[in-house]
Amino acid sequence: ELAGEILNDLDRVHLIEPLDVFDFHNYASRSHLILTDSGGVQEEAPSLGVPVLVLRDTTERPEGVAAGTLKLAGVEEEVIFGLADELLSDASAHQSMAKASNPYGDGEASRRIVDAIVERFTR
Repeated sequence: ELAGEILNDLDRVHLIEPLDVFDFHNYASRSHLILTDSGGVQEEAPSLGVPVLVLRDTTERPEGVAAGTLKLAGVEEEVIFGLADELLSDASAHQSMAKASNPYGDGEASRRIVDAIVERFTR
């Protein structure tokens, strides 16, 4: 509620209810930056090339921080604002996170599984 009171009148900020997976991927893939405390979002957004500010002091996804796809922003307003401002105004900082290597895979697992099944059953 507090976030809504402060942010609802901003044209380029969207506070939304939880989404199903299809709608989430649609919204996230068109986002410039995601601020979240969700572990699932921390794993999925790097596959979409979207930088993530993690609104926590710690994360269960330290590999994302190490890879540069996530930044721990903590919970202090000034720090969150500073990091968000940097990623919204500095194209090279944004690109650095958006193009960082995804530590959660390359998105080709399904293809590899299908190839292995086809290989196995066409011998």
